[in-house]
Formats: sequence, structure tokens, C-alpha cells
Amino acid sequence: MPTPRSMAVQETRIEHMVERAVQIIRERYAEPLSLDDISRAVLVSKFHLLRIFDQFTGVTPGRFLSAVRLDEAKRLLRNSDLGVATIACRVGYSSTGSFTRRFTESVGVPPTRYRRLSRGEGAHAVRPPALGPGDGVPCRLSGVARAAAEPVSPIYIGSFAGPILQGHPSSWTSTKRLGPFSLQQVPRGICYVHAMMRAARELPGQPLETVLLTATLGPLDVEPHASPDVELVLRQRHWSQPPLLFALPGLEIPITPAPRPGPK
Repeated sequence: MPTPRSMAVQETRIEHMVERAVQIIRERYAEPLSLDDISRAVLVSKFHLLRIFDQFTGVTPGRFLSAVRLDEAKRLLRNSDLGVATIACRVGYSSTGSFTRRFTESVGVPPTRYRRLSRGEGAHAVRPPALGPGDGVPCRLSGVARAAAEPVSPIYIGSFAGPILQGHPSSWTSTKRLGPFSLQQVPRGICYVHAMMRAARELPGQPLETVLLTATLGPLDVEPHASPDVELVLRQRHWSQPPLLFALPGLEIPITPAPRPGPK
């Protein structure tokens, strides 16, 4: 029978395997990287890698890879003047059309518009889709957002289809303060709730800086008369979390700078 010590050692070994797999994805995202390539690099079978990778990250290696590629594309669009076709090639896409379609679906805007928005050209507002006749009775999902630091940006909270912050939210809200929140018009069924904000961090002898704090909760089963109250604890990002893809106004797309926290 395994001892607590042996189980802890095994857990640490598995975590190191997943961390190495994530490192490989982040280093080699531009290559035609397959599950077989990653599993060989970490010296485990692809079936075992699939199981432990999902356990630690909440997604498959393929979905993590796709998120890393699109996140790098966002960085290149913000910080370079490279054309969309060149960026698509650099992040591992052989087809500009496929890249543009996937980028638009995941980020919420096409690559060229994202570039303009990231440079302060134009406005960006999040508008959840209207519920259709086949969506049934809309639900309300409420909860509390908590963090160890006060926000210096709006706190954005939305319900999404999956564990990666991508696509369009089914319901969306923002608040200036930590504490209670409510999402209205949430479609019944399974969803994930994502929250994000920027908080101030002040280190001795260094200027004030802001850090991104996020929370993800799910899968949640939302029903009209039995939706759970949730608690979202926003923390700094961990290596095991896939990148944020959805274009977030005020967190990566410029808005009026938030004031320094403290008494006015």
C-alpha cells in the first residue's frame, strides 16, 4: 500500500512532467508540434500525458498549444508591424484564413481590429449574445469576488463555454469593487465563470506596478431555480494556466489609466 510520502513523491514527479510539457509547448509552439512529440520529450506515453496534463491544467495539450499560439499572435499584433500572414506563419499556422478564423473566434475580434484596439484606436465593448427562443428560461448566477489586493481596474466577470478564457461570454458584468456580483441572462446548462482584474503591487524601493489577477470556476451546472452561489478568489497566474485569449477592455486594450489606490 502506498505511503503518504511515496504518494507525495509521485505527485511531485507527475507535476514536473506536466510542467516540462508546458515548457516544451511554450518554447516550440511555432513548430508542427504533435502529442507524440511532447510525450516523447517528457518520456511518457501520450495516453498518460493526456490524463495528467488535463488533471493539472484543465485542458488537453492540443488546446493549451492553440492558446499559446494565439497569445503569441496577440503579442506580435500589439508590438510589431508584421503582416497578419507573417504572424500566422510565425505562430505555427500554414493557412492565413484558418489563423484569422481561429483568432476571431477566440479573441472576439479579427487580428487587424485587435491591432488597432491595442493601440488605442477605436472602442471595444463586450456584448453577450441575446438569448434565442431555443435557449429556455434564462438563469441568474450570483456570488462573491475576493482577492488579497484591491483592484486598480474594473473587475470583469463572465460566463463562458470552457475553461480557457476565449470566445464570447454568454453573460458579462463589471464592477469597481470586490464583493457581491450577479450575472444575468445566463443560459441554462454547463458553463465556466472567469474573473479578471489588475491590482497594485508595491515593492520596497520600486515604483508601483500592476499585476493581473484571475479566477476560473467550473464546470458549473446552471439551472433556473437551482443555480449555485459561487466564490471567486482572484490570484496571480500560475504556469499551469493557459493564456487568456479573449480581448479584455482595460486589461490589455488601453482605456483611461486607473488611479493609484488609497485615500483620495
